[in-house]
Amino acid sequence: MKTSSIVLIVAGLFFAGCSANKEFVYFNQNMDKEKIVKEVPDSEYEAEKNFEWKISPGDRVEITVFNQTGSTAAAGAGQLNSLLGTSAQSTFMNRTGTEGKLIPPDGRVRLPLIGKIKISGLTEIEAADKLTREYKKYLRNPYVEVKIQNQKLIVLGEVKGPGVVPVTNGTMTLFEALAATGDLTDDAMRTNILILRGDLRHPKVRQVDLTDMSRLRLSSLILRPNDVVYVQPRYMKAINKEFAEKGQFFNFLNTIMSPFLTYRAIDQSYNIGITPSTGTTP
Repeated sequence: MKTSSIVLIVAGLFFAGCSANKEFVYFNQNMDKEKIVKEVPDSEYEAEKNFEWKISPGDRVEITVFNQTGSTAAAGAGQLNSLLGTSAQSTFMNRTGTEGKLIPPDGRVRLPLIGKIKISGLTEIEAADKLTREYKKYLRNPYVEVKIQNQKLIVLGEVKGPGVVPVTNGTMTLFEALAATGDLTDDAMRTNILILRGDLRHPKVRQVDLTDMSRLRLSSLILRPNDVVYVQPRYMKAINKEFAEKGQFFNFLNTIMSPFLTYRAIDQSYNIGITPSTGTTP
């Protein structure tokens, strides 16, 4: 009887672990499996390689304006004097997301001389060219640099250091993102790494299998700013977690029931040793 009870408890924990896996794994419920992209065509892959982020509301940009002084024929091209922003070197080396101008919802920034001007929807180069044209109305030889400060992506799940990863080169590969977070843990499911992109209400989901080179060739490992990378845990981790959580309850239950079970066992042993006819032990 006791053995049967133990078997039932173990079986119950196992099947409970199956249901717990749905709560343990992110994005597990209500995900349309048919819309998960596993293969990326060559045309889309080429577009991803040439991708340039366009300035959007909520971005922070560092805008540096130089004006060229002196004769352009003497000593090369004269001297560049900074009129707005920091030096080109410090701007390039410091993309922490806390400096620069915040792009408001209308996409327009206010700058000296030229006033408010819209730069959302433009790449860094396109925005710099537009601002240069505007400053030419007031300066003889302006030179403008525009750099987005707060490009980032998010890595969650079974990595050693999950969190926000800065993107300093416009794009990043999946391997770079995993390396930046300390690589995968031993409990990571390497066959089903998810990449979420776009509108969070209707995200595009891509699945990458790092264990199969033939499938890896057909996918794209290029990440864009604001992508979310999720490394799922192995199935057994959810079951082990369930055992650990429910094991505490059963240990507590066993502590309470142990005296009653001991008394019952002694009572049964005593009753078996008494003969029905005489009421005495043989």
